[in-house]
Formats: sequence, C-alpha cells, structure tokens
Amino acid sequence: MPANTPGKLKIFLGYAPGVGKAKVMIEEARRRASRGEDCVIAIINAGDRLLSEDFSEGLPTIPPLVFQYGGVEGREIDIPSILKRNPHTVLVDNLAHVNVPGSAHAKRWEDVEELLQKGIHVLATMNVESLESLNDDIFEITQRKVTETVPDRLFHHADEVELVDVTPQALRNRVKRGEIVPEAQVEQELKGRYDEVKLNALREMAMREIAGRVDEDLIAWRKRERIARPWQTSDRVLICITPTRSSLRLIRRGWRLAQKMQGEVKAVYVEEPKLPETAVRILQDDFMLCERLGIPTVTLQGDIADSIIKYVQDNNVTQIILGHSDRTKLRDFLKGSLLVELAKQLKTVDILVVATQHDSDK
Repeated sequence: MPANTPGKLKIFLGYAPGVGKAKVMIEEARRRASRGEDCVIAIINAGDRLLSEDFSEGLPTIPPLVFQYGGVEGREIDIPSILKRNPHTVLVDNLAHVNVPGSAHAKRWEDVEELLQKGIHVLATMNVESLESLNDDIFEITQRKVTETVPDRLFHHADEVELVDVTPQALRNRVKRGEIVPEAQVEQELKGRYDEVKLNALREMAMREIAGRVDEDLIAWRKRERIARPWQTSDRVLICITPTRSSLRLIRRGWRLAQKMQGEVKAVYVEEPKLPETAVRILQDDFMLCERLGIPTVTLQGDIADSIIKYVQDNNVTQIILGHSDRTKLRDFLKGSLLVELAKQLKTVDILVVATQHDSDK
C-alpha cells in the first residue's frame, strides 16, 4: 500500500450480543489469509462463548497489553507491537469498548482510527446499540443506558458494513443453551436483554442502518460517475442549543434527521453572559457530542430570537429543531415565546419541537 494511504475499515454489525459477529469476522479473516493476506488478531472478547478454543487456529495473535486498574485486569490493543509488525489486516472485537485508564486512547475505536491512519486495514465488530445518535432510542427500547458508544461518523465512513443476523428465536435458543450467558443468568436475561419484543425492535434498527448505508453508497456512486440525481436535496437542519438544560437528545435527533434527508446539519448557540457553572458544563457536554458526531457549531450574539431568525434567513435553513421551553406560561406571556416568534417570522421553515431531556439523561 502506498505511503500515507489510510487503511480500509469493515464493520460487522449485530443487533445484540451473541448473533455471531466475531465468528463471522474470523471466518472472513481466514478466507483472506488463505489468499495470502497477512491477518492478525488484535483483540477478541475472551468471554465469547460462541467461539471454540481453536477459533484462532491459523491466525496469529498479537497479545494485548494487560493493565491493572482498581483491582481489575484490563486487556487492551497493543498498538506499538501492531505497528512494528505492520500486518495487512487487523481484527478488533467490540469497537465501543472503553479502554482502561493508562491506555494509548480512551476508546477502542480511537485505537482503530490510529491503525487506519497508519495504513492498516481493520475488521471490527459492534452492535447497533453502540451508535451514538441512537442512544435515546435504544433506551426507550431496552430501558438500559448504553455508555460505551461509537461516533456515527466512523460507522458512516467505514468502507464496508456487513449485517450479521439471526432470528430473535434462534438467538434466544442460544441463550437457553448457555452459549451466551452463564446458566445462572439465563432466565433473567431472557426476560431482560433478550426479551423477544426488544430483540425484534433492535433487529429492525440494525436493518434500517444497513438500508441507510445502501442509500449512502448509491449517492456516492452517482457522484463518482457524475450522474445527475433524480431529485434535488438542499435541506439544512439547524439545532438550537440552550445552556438551561441538556441538549444531547436534541442533537442526536437533529443529526439523524439530517442523515435521513441527506442534508446538512449545524448547531447554533446564542451566547448568554455570566452563565452559572452548571450551565457551562451543560454546554461543554453538548459541544463535545456535536464534535463526536461531526456537527459544526456556531455561536451567535444578541437577542435569541432575532439572532436565530437572521442566521436562518442568511443560510437558507429549512428545518429548525428546538427543545421544550423551561419557561412558564406567565413568562411567555410577558416576554414572548421563542417558538411563537420563530413561527411568525419564518413561515417557510419547518420547526420541530422535541423533548430535550429523557429519563436516560437524568
């Protein structure tokens, strides 16, 4: 591979633990190795019960680094050893994993980005629940807060994504046979994480992500071949951030809306003087999420309504996303509602009002 050419990323996507992502990934690596490709294992979940003891036979492994933290042993990717060997392709399980403090990077997907930048191809696994922008939707389905996430930009920039799929009934049978969780946890898991209704919903989500990838590939192909699209897309989504309460849910919703419309998305904040420390922290969290999702942020000054209206008109924004107001009806009556003012002045712009806080954010 020519110098400075980044490696290619292939993601094996599943809808729940146990569908067989690592197994399918290893099978592909074996096929590649049989064709002479130098494939090595960087990290595989040691607790994966679907993999037999000889699962890595024929594939060399670069032993992970072992860290001790809080009395717990952590195994992380040995990046220096991988770079020294310089293989063609590296296998990485569980992209969303949070590394032990002391590791080269905070997240495993950051390890992968470094390998890609050095020109090494990567095969990796992840579950749909780990997509950053789906965090709120996943909570609504599972009532479980997912803290290990992967930024959507990495998923959407992957060169290939393959869905690893089994029916929910087959997955539940694996659980019953003790292939995924210890026997003592089987009944609890069947009623919880592996409830059939939840699995069906998660499976549908994974399939939608794959369908979205197909649309993206078609658009990219049209651009490469300079084929005019049969439709014009000029949607521009503007997310309005406020320091009074978390806008994380708002940001994720806006990002996904823009992706569905194949449009642009930006986040705007109208600066307010002398913010309390809690509000500053809220803004920092909001801006960090925007950075992870690749959403440009714009800071404006002046009256909130006037500043947003001017920005919308100057930048041909087609969709505005607002959070529910914390203001009382009396304050709205005395000072006017932002929503009412925007709707009055921007009659050709769609305005979507969503809940800014979810139970998962509390």
